[in-house]
Amino acid sequence: MTFRDWQDLDPAAAARELHERVRTRLSVAQQRAVIAQLTPEPELAERLHASRAAGRPLAGVPYLVKDLFDVAGVPTFAGSSFLPEVRETPTKDGAFVQAMTNTGAVVAGKTHLHEFAYGITGENRTYGDCEHPRFPGRTTGGSSSGSAAAVAAGIVPLALGSDTGGSIRVPAAFCGLFGFRFSPGEPWIRDAVPLAPTFDTAGWFTANVADMRMVVGAAIGLRTEEREPRGCYLEMPGMDAEVAEACRAAAARFSPTADITTTDTLHQGFALALEAYHTTVAVEAWEAHRKWAEKYRDRYDPIVWQRLIRVKDLSREQIAAAAVTRRAINVLWRSYFDTYEFLVLPASPTPALTKAECTAENRNRVLTLTAAVSIGGYPVLTIPVPLAGGLTTGLQIVVRRAAGPEVNWALGRCN
Repeated sequence: MTFRDWQDLDPAAAARELHERVRTRLSVAQQRAVIAQLTPEPELAERLHASRAAGRPLAGVPYLVKDLFDVAGVPTFAGSSFLPEVRETPTKDGAFVQAMTNTGAVVAGKTHLHEFAYGITGENRTYGDCEHPRFPGRTTGGSSSGSAAAVAAGIVPLALGSDTGGSIRVPAAFCGLFGFRFSPGEPWIRDAVPLAPTFDTAGWFTANVADMRMVVGAAIGLRTEEREPRGCYLEMPGMDAEVAEACRAAAARFSPTADITTTDTLHQGFALALEAYHTTVAVEAWEAHRKWAEKYRDRYDPIVWQRLIRVKDLSREQIAAAAVTRRAINVLWRSYFDTYEFLVLPASPTPALTKAECTAENRNRVLTLTAAVSIGGYPVLTIPVPLAGGLTTGLQIVVRRAAGPEVNWALGRCN
């Protein structure tokens, strides 16, 4: 069901349909893994009815919220078992939810995530791992795992997520969705539970290009320009052969492959991005957690805990080197955007991973494709790319400005 389909339903019927889809499209275990909180059917019907009265563009469209954005009266767990014990239940909606309310869209509940958003696979010890709705046993990707699963399963047509190192881009690629992320430091992400504020961004998922066009237009506006924007596709190493071939073919709709000079320049400039990303996230994540981390250490997922305390093994020289690398990569991005308006990159090196494949090695393979973009801090439109057997990967279309004409142009190329 598209946005329009949901809008055509009577509010009571829409609320009933959404709840029925949760019950029938997710197993009991996956309901627990995906859904953090669901608005009761009568209350949801009332909210949908009230939204129609305002006449806003997304009136009657239900959506789910990644549980690190605040919703008034609902405890924010951020994928953990304990966060409300150290952080008060919000009394008002966060900035991102308020912005979506202004479009007319209606909060239907909240979704789980990789604990504290510190992971790319969607695994969660407390609530269960989020599985791909069409391929049980494979991950949705993370950390916006519940949001991606809910849209991929058709429970809602829109779900909010966040993206630090690829947490919208990777689930969109794995689940065959459209994803959009903004830039760090913008108002919509500032009051969310942080992972690493230097890289944290807000964004969302939709199942199709028409809905993505509607939500981008309603939330920030779509600009047009007669001149076709310039861009190129950057081949990346370390990808499965089938995925590399599919991404190359899909990218041809948007741009030619980068010339040898541009390819070499970007590969060399991005070479240290992964280590700089890991180091910066380790420092900033510990800063966000240090007030309570030792007291609650036994209630962290052991893998997340190990990532948090990695900061204790970092030297001043490593931290300083990461800062130097980030500055150099940002200079490289600015130089690239002096000539081009967008860059196309693969969004994942593999299709959705199985549980056994959720290894540190594969995590780094994924982040190698996303970390340089995170360091640059640019908005990204992710589009799905089909693979054999119904699996998918995706493309990252990196643009200078979220409200720039390149976004509208790229969405047009997806039709």
